[in-house]
Amino acid sequence: MNAPAYFHAESLDMGNKADFPILSRLVHGKRLVYLDNGATTQKPQSVIEAERRFYQESNANIHRGVHWLSQHATDLYEQGRERVRQLLNAAQANEIVFTRGTTEAINLVAQSWACSKLSPGDEIILSGLEHHSNIVPWQLACERTGAKIKVIPLNDQGELDLQQYKQMLGPRVRLVAIAHISNALGTINPVTEMTRLAHDAGALVLVDGAQAVAHQPVDVQEIGCDFYAFSGHKLYGPTGIGALYGRYDLLQAMPPWQGGGDMIRTVSFERSTYADAPQRFEAGTPNIAGVVGLAAAIDYVLDIGLERIAAHEGALLDYGTKALQAVSGVRLIGTAADKAGILSFVVDGIHPHDLGTILDTDGVAIRAGHHCAMPVMTRFGIPGTARASLALYNNRDDIDALVKAIGAAQTMFGVER
Repeated sequence: MNAPAYFHAESLDMGNKADFPILSRLVHGKRLVYLDNGATTQKPQSVIEAERRFYQESNANIHRGVHWLSQHATDLYEQGRERVRQLLNAAQANEIVFTRGTTEAINLVAQSWACSKLSPGDEIILSGLEHHSNIVPWQLACERTGAKIKVIPLNDQGELDLQQYKQMLGPRVRLVAIAHISNALGTINPVTEMTRLAHDAGALVLVDGAQAVAHQPVDVQEIGCDFYAFSGHKLYGPTGIGALYGRYDLLQAMPPWQGGGDMIRTVSFERSTYADAPQRFEAGTPNIAGVVGLAAAIDYVLDIGLERIAAHEGALLDYGTKALQAVSGVRLIGTAADKAGILSFVVDGIHPHDLGTILDTDGVAIRAGHHCAMPVMTRFGIPGTARASLALYNNRDDIDALVKAIGAAQTMFGVER
């Protein structure tokens, strides 16, 4: 596949915003500077068009119909499954389960695998970097099974203490659930090494890939993880769609977690039998249009090349890091040596929520708060941060606009610079 013509290897500012209609609009009369990509990415015209075209030309329910339109919609849906397999380099398409997103994918594993396998005294290892969606489902599973959670600590740079992790991998550990990339700090965790260590100790591994799949190549076979979860809306795709990768032998051995149509073989009032994976985990009418849109989003990033996207965002992260470090009164939170395109920071004398509101008046959209990662904020002794998160369409002008708007906020609050 050829990269879009607007991507130039010799240029740092690679992304042409023209593919993303929303980026041409004004906010408060100012150019929209969208730096909230960790929460959700904007959608290219090709994704918007793919969903529109599905409803206009291909809409029908899938798997159950004998008419042409149903079979056509089923083909599109299953082609989307193959696109996800390609994105993650899974061994087979049947290892891909469509979900509403990362949160539902993790809950699926927690309610199906964990609640059927864990016993009192078993252990789940999480990290101090986790999003609430990779904490609360395991707490619920532990409440039901009597298992307990252990947490890998962080250092002052926002990196995991791997020595502590190795010591925690005892005989009662059944699962390690870790973020590939921290949504709050941008830390890239060494998931391949951590998976190998967990397997050596007899534990399974789930990786939360919500912040990874849009920003770097992901190869689940190379990582060796047992489960991998991500959301489409952080991958330039629609909201309400995502996927769980699971090793097929594990999925086949897991009980359903929701009952309904299309996840069964037979149903009687005495008992029901269930379909093979992945269908047994896709009860009811799925988000068919969302799968079509997700497939278009995957095509978009693969056409560009995830290696090129990673290089572009890495260079922009370096530029943004230096730009913010040069602003008096700004302190970066999370300075890991291996880091993705997230700039999380605090400004002396200005609460993050106030800063986010003021920046919005200049058209600069960031996220402010605890980012659904309250334990991270507790570790650093702060209530929250301002977070600028990068995507392929961001450029140096966006970073410059951020820095200028921070300066205007400091002036408004009378903060010395």
